[in-house]
Amino acid sequence: MLSTLSVAVRQRWQRTLPMADYIVDRWQKARELEFGEGSSIYDSALVLGDVQVGCNTWIGPFTVLDGSGSLVIGDFCSISAGVQIYTHDTVCWATSGGNFEPERAPVHIGNRCYIGPNAIISKGVTIGDGCVIGANSLVNRDVPAGMKAWGTPAQIISKVVTE
Repeated sequence: MLSTLSVAVRQRWQRTLPMADYIVDRWQKARELEFGEGSSIYDSALVLGDVQVGCNTWIGPFTVLDGSGSLVIGDFCSISAGVQIYTHDTVCWATSGGNFEPERAPVHIGNRCYIGPNAIISKGVTIGDGCVIGANSLVNRDVPAGMKAWGTPAQIISKVVTE
């Protein structure tokens, strides 16, 4: 059966997948996580805590969605492979020898956003509607609606043009 699925996927989409992604229906996984209608999430994605995802959003493979401090992702978003979104960090906990609790702050990603491969979004960040975040970027502050941002740390580069 796996061999048949592998051949069918390779012929239709010219790709091969990790074994679990041949078996797990990513739209069903999204429904089980109570994500919005039409959303999908690869089996290799790690989902922690309170993660809310809108409709028609694609969550790529090998992503980390940390909702321990509350994570909201809007409609029609594309969260590329390897993206890591954190709503907590353990910096003070580690450097204090455990005397402080992990710090938590919510992350909100608006509607119609594209988050490029391997981008990292830090706790407490809001990304407005219609934004583009470049590959390999570290987003550690808010990005207003309709903007392109990339780099480490991410800098606003220009407005998104959709015409």
